[in-house]
Amino acid sequence: MRENRQRLDKWLWFARFARSRAAAVRLIEDGHVRVAGRRVDNPAFGLKVGDILTLALPHGTPVVRLIGMAARRGPFEEAQRLYERLDHGPRPEPPLADDDPAG
Repeated sequence: MRENRQRLDKWLWFARFARSRAAAVRLIEDGHVRVAGRRVDNPAFGLKVGDILTLALPHGTPVVRLIGMAARRGPFEEAQRLYERLDHGPRPEPPLADDDPAG
């Protein structure tokens, strides 16, 4: 059922993780994209809803869950509806050291 999948390069471009489709292809071919923890170097790799992507980008390493597909590249607000960020949220506090006077 290929209609439930979308090419990785197109999705990255539609979701605005790349400025152009060619930039998305370079990102993939250079080894900066992982799907479910495995490096993917094929721009035609078929993504499906629920896939987890890890992207090694110059400004950070977002981890996202794919929650939608797009038929075109739309505005930023539309692009944000295609994924859920998994790398944000409350950070656990570090444990107190044994010799900490507060603990």
